[in-house]
Amino acid sequence: MKNLIIGSTCRSVGKTSVIIGLAATYKGAFGYMKPFGDRLLYKKKKLWDYDAALMTNLFGLHEIPEEISIGFDHSKLRFMYDETSLLEKLRDEVAGVGKDKDIVFIEGGKSLNYGTSVYLDPISIASHTGGKLVLVLGGNENSILDDITFLAKRVDMKDVNFGGIIINKIPDIEEFKENNLDLIERTGLKILGIMPLEKELATFTVGYLAERLFAKTLTGEEHLRRKVNCVFIGTMHVNAALENPLFKEGGKAVITSGDRTDMILASLESDTACVVLTEGITPGAKIIDIAKERGIPLLMVPADTLNVAKHIDVLDPLITRDDQDKVALLGRMAREHLRLEEIFKD
Repeated sequence: MKNLIIGSTCRSVGKTSVIIGLAATYKGAFGYMKPFGDRLLYKKKKLWDYDAALMTNLFGLHEIPEEISIGFDHSKLRFMYDETSLLEKLRDEVAGVGKDKDIVFIEGGKSLNYGTSVYLDPISIASHTGGKLVLVLGGNENSILDDITFLAKRVDMKDVNFGGIIINKIPDIEEFKENNLDLIERTGLKILGIMPLEKELATFTVGYLAERLFAKTLTGEEHLRRKVNCVFIGTMHVNAALENPLFKEGGKAVITSGDRTDMILASLESDTACVVLTEGITPGAKIIDIAKERGIPLLMVPADTLNVAKHIDVLDPLITRDDQDKVALLGRMAREHLRLEEIFKD
């Protein structure tokens, strides 16, 4: 059994997406664990990591999501384990997940140093499990170069099987290579692939939006899998909205107060994925009937329009269990842009 630890230098660079792409291409039996959960879900009096639940659901893994993370809180881990007992627990968990498997994907936390004080950062995990460490980098061009230089000059990897780096979410791969490849290669770090920025991966469904906003679904429950391509904040006069190019986009989510009858009706008469009704105001029966007739979800939330817009603006478009099209896309991207043989070999 091989252990492949996938870490990242910072959050939101697509580490989980890279793991999904690798898993989608892998021909043998694999397991997954995330020793230090950092994207928490609490349901039915159980606590688990979102990524752990996602991987088990996407690939039909037999592991129980809440049992493939050792912990979720620094202080609790420090209280429950010393270094010796925690590392023993880590090795036991990896061995359990890896039973009858060819490889175990072990996902690190949200950054390279996250979990260091409790011995569960990616470098420590790689060192104590004997696995190969691969780091995912992303962001703008300068931040990627800073991370690469920092890794090469400041991070001690002498006790780790460091496989190399994957650079993710690059708008123009050829331009990036032309401008930076020589500099990166001079650092001595092995590049295992450069993945493109894909607009499709930045979309999310109406159902995902409803879940993240804790919204009440008034209509259109059967259409919650519809994709949201853009977000329009409907605070202006309706005539100005109708002239706005963004309002003319298909698959938009419109955020507006529940008493803005004019804006809601205009939204229902155009190509709209959903309407988010703010201020906790329920629109009139006529509007609800029109939304039902046209199959457009109305999502009601108690917060005001500005705060809802801010919340959506920082929303990570996480993959969900229903996003099989994204899984297939990530698999294709991995096959086309990653050095899979190099990544999977011992």
